[in-house]
Amino acid sequence: MSIELSKADRTQAIASIERYFKENLEQYMDEKLGNIAAEALLDFFLKEIGSSVYNKAIADAQVKLQARVMELDIEIHEEEFQYWKNSSRTTHRK
Repeated sequence: MSIELSKADRTQAIASIERYFKENLEQYMDEKLGNIAAEALLDFFLKEIGSSVYNKAIADAQVKLQARVMELDIEIHEEEFQYWKNSSRTTHRK
């Protein structure tokens, strides 16, 4: 499964990669990271580790949903067969 970004998110991600490279890595390189190279790097990361990030996010969401389902059971659980326990009725047989 390939992770697709919206055009706006993709543009912002590419700009962020370019900025990160400029502020953190450019001092170690002889050339700048251009727009095309940043886009290629983004594609590489999405294809290479995107699925791992996605799968972790799904696993985290499942844990949170399971916890909520358990809370829901506690919050809305109704005791069964309460008629006789809550009643002051007594039965007498003759």
